Amino acid sequence: MDTQQRHLMVEGHVQGVSYRAYTERQASELGLQGYVRNLPDGRVEVVAEGPAKALDELEEWCWQGPPAAKVSAVRTETRPASGGFSGFVIR
Repeated sequence: MDTQQRHLMVEGHVQGVSYRAYTERQASELGLQGYVRNLPDGRVEVVAEGPAKALDELEEWCWQGPPAAKVSAVRTETRPASGGFSGFVIR
């Protein structure tokens, strides 16, 4: 299995709309490892590891987000997997 890490920076109206909770649920359902957290500048950072297909699905979901979110951009970087995560958590 080709395991990768995907680093996503989500921009727009994405804090205060349960973006992290929905992302945690979506990533867990896809069997991904990693974390999601709010950043002081208003963006949400997502770091996820797993199969490329599942990461693609998560990235596609991040463009929509939860119902109250208004996503304007998702900046993506693919990296080698670190293997350092256990489950998917909110930080």
